[in-house]
Amino acid sequence: MSDAADIGARAARVRLLLFDVDGVLTDGTLIVHPDGAESKRFHIRDGTGIVWAHRAGLRTGLLSGRASAATAQRASQLGMTIVRQDGAAKEETYRQILTEHDLVDADVAYMGDDVLDLPVLMRVGLAAAPADAVKEVRDRVHWVSRARGGEGAARELIELVLRAQERWELLFGSYTGEDRA
Repeated sequence: MSDAADIGARAARVRLLLFDVDGVLTDGTLIVHPDGAESKRFHIRDGTGIVWAHRAGLRTGLLSGRASAATAQRASQLGMTIVRQDGAAKEETYRQILTEHDLVDADVAYMGDDVLDLPVLMRVGLAAAPADAVKEVRDRVHWVSRARGGEGAARELIELVLRAQERWELLFGSYTGEDRA
């Protein structure tokens, strides 16, 4: 892990927040119903954080190793336009996202929880993991959340970025009236 000053500098540069889904935005549990449909549980605070990131002018996206209608539905609800459920070749998909959105590695924060996420985590400007990510990931990222996947880890990362970019106080103040002179 990096020191606080390095993390702050990395977070200040972020223009795109990318998230793995299973184990990051969910607790990794997958419920398969008898008809073959599946369910996932998403944390409302993560969703609120994503909406706040959009209000602050940041882009958000999902980079998942498996296709899921539940993931697509949640992304749609949150207004996320970058949704890639392309299988295990995450690094290739990540490179495509950079090209399509005219970004470089340093512009991106990515939160992943498992070994499949390492090729992307090793490239991005701010690599992050939930508290319950596998050890190999926690040992290689810049920052580890206090929260577990599906329990507010993404929200914590978003707040870190918004604070580093000096956007948190204005956002917070819009709810408390403290943003008015």
